[in-house]
Amino acid sequence: MKTFDIRFSVEKNAICLHLHLPQGVYTFDTPYQITEKEWNYAEQRPENPYTKNAKIIYDGLNRIKITVANWLRDEKVIKTDIRQGVQACMLEAYRQKSTVKGDNLVHQIQVYIESRKHIIEPNTLKRYHVFLRLVQRFEGYAMKNFKIKEVNASFVKQFFQFGTEENYSPSTLYRTISFIQTVLNFLEKRGIRTFAYELELPRIKKKTPFVTLTEEELNSIKQAVILPELQYARDWLLISCYTGQRISDFMNFRSDMLQTIKGKKCLAFQQQKTGKDILLPLHPEVLHIIKKYPNKFPPKISEQLYNRQIKEIAKLANIHTLVYYNKRSGHRSKPLQIPKWQAISSHIGRRSFASNFYGKIPTPLLMEATGHGSEGMFHNYINQMDIQRTITLGKYFEHAYERSPIKEKADV
Repeated sequence: MKTFDIRFSVEKNAICLHLHLPQGVYTFDTPYQITEKEWNYAEQRPENPYTKNAKIIYDGLNRIKITVANWLRDEKVIKTDIRQGVQACMLEAYRQKSTVKGDNLVHQIQVYIESRKHIIEPNTLKRYHVFLRLVQRFEGYAMKNFKIKEVNASFVKQFFQFGTEENYSPSTLYRTISFIQTVLNFLEKRGIRTFAYELELPRIKKKTPFVTLTEEELNSIKQAVILPELQYARDWLLISCYTGQRISDFMNFRSDMLQTIKGKKCLAFQQQKTGKDILLPLHPEVLHIIKKYPNKFPPKISEQLYNRQIKEIAKLANIHTLVYYNKRSGHRSKPLQIPKWQAISSHIGRRSFASNFYGKIPTPLLMEATGHGSEGMFHNYINQMDIQRTITLGKYFEHAYERSPIKEKADV
């Protein structure tokens, strides 16, 4: 039974801890400062927890909550002087970067990440740290450090409750639990008993909305009148849509990767993310572009500049169709209806390639080009709402109807 409550308030930019006990309310100054405008009283955290300073404050307050709560729950400690005990807890929490050790979940996640550092890509490592921080915030919400034996079905239920209250997307919560399950399986292989089997989750049925460029829109982009400084970005956008590669790969295409095999111009390279060797025959549109340079690829530009310029190019090409897209609003992503040009980013080329050629080229050949390891993963890149394929299907219906006995009876 919970016999205490820990809350924070901001007074003269200083964050104060308010400890509610049966014998009364105790107030303490914390070492952290923030303006009242930047503080979210309802969520008990900085309004935007993703700025550098807010992250420090958020993590520090979570450590304080956990340390004080652990002290209050410890039946072996005689709490004759509440003020002295809580102040000692706050000092301990402020001095240490982590309150975890041994069989605690956060500690074991850190061990797992450290063990994988040398064999995973930088982006994967970054994603692992995102999962770690989310678990640490959940522990602040629960005011406790979870031991491995406590990571079970009840843990998942409470985690989703926290995530829902904090407006995290279901996919983020599912991916985090999946990562935790991976860590538990890692521990199982080392002889540590876990409840990994209780973390089984159903697949998310609702697909995250994403956008693609149709071949008609690509032609509009190709024909659009643009400023000279946008030319490189336009060429790279077209190259990405006709090769199906990630920006980490296509922006590093070089002329020495070109090969001619039985009269066909191909590109041989190794995908940065997967390490797969790709031999890709080049689409005529790509061949047309590299002839302009000549027989070279456009000069490389930064991803930030590229993302900004391709939006501008799409706007000039009158790609204004309204689409639903997960766009950042505040410090969370929400599905919003916006003009398509605003939703365009570097990954649209890969998705457009998969969607535009799906059904026209055998899927195994497309997967060979994109480097996808499974058809399930490849299908995540297919825009199932593609209008052109719907129109084509409609024409097939009309053609079949014209030749069917049903039409003959209808005409009588």
